[in-house]
Amino acid sequence: MKTWPIRLKALGRVPPWMNPFAPVTDAELAQAREDPAFRQRLLKQNLALLLGKLQKQRQSPRSATASPAQMREGVTLAVRLAELIQIGANPSRSS
Repeated sequence: MKTWPIRLKALGRVPPWMNPFAPVTDAELAQAREDPAFRQRLLKQNLALLLGKLQKQRQSPRSATASPAQMREGVTLAVRLAELIQIGANPSRSS
């Protein structure tokens, strides 16, 4: 299974200068509701992307465009995604 950044580049939808972010489609959301394994992969892909962007911002503070508040928001979102991944991996913890 290819990840969405690769898929978008293969389809020629992302110019090389542009951030390869693509929102989750309605079809992907529907599949995630029905398929727990797909939902886990989607969460993990988005967490990896978010962590990569946060790391890039952290390592390049002079060229960073994110404010400290945006960085905190990104970290909060990363923690929430990690929690969702853990709950999905161990459904007995969700109660």
